[in-house]
Amino acid sequence: MSATRRRRLTADKVTPHRAATGDTGDVHRTEIDPIWQDLAVLERLVRESRTIAVVGLSADERRPSHGVASYLVASGLTLFPVNPALTEWQGLRAYPSLADVPGPIDVVDVFRRPEHAVAVAHEAVAVGAGALWLQLGVISQEAAEVAAAGGLDVVVDRCFAVEHREVVGWS
Repeated sequence: MSATRRRRLTADKVTPHRAATGDTGDVHRTEIDPIWQDLAVLERLVRESRTIAVVGLSADERRPSHGVASYLVASGLTLFPVNPALTEWQGLRAYPSLADVPGPIDVVDVFRRPEHAVAVAHEAVAVGAGALWLQLGVISQEAAEVAAAGGLDVVVDRCFAVEHREVVGWS
């Protein structure tokens, strides 16, 4: 990984991803505790994780969650769609909550608004997930702290698919 890429990952402030936030300007968001941007944790998670629960997965192909989930499936990862409004996604059974997902979850990838992230973090801890990954634009210090206190690895404001492509390469 290049030195430029490392500096960007560990920056004190992160410029919002326009597709994720809908912003049209270059506005800075809340500072992120650098612990939630740890490169070693991020790289280990994308290299070693095999089962991903995507919370807030949308059936709408225009939504970022749909594109990320499609990439994860194409990369050979096991995907658990989590959305109470869906019964299936692309032929995969969808689950109303993390508690309904069968088997272990390596990463809970969250595509919910930040105000819902704390509840997802509590649920991730309760099911014994390995990590809480808050997608681009999903910034919740409280959710990160809940997950970390529960023994989960935490990544905030990053895209799992982008990082997977960067670290592992396109499958």
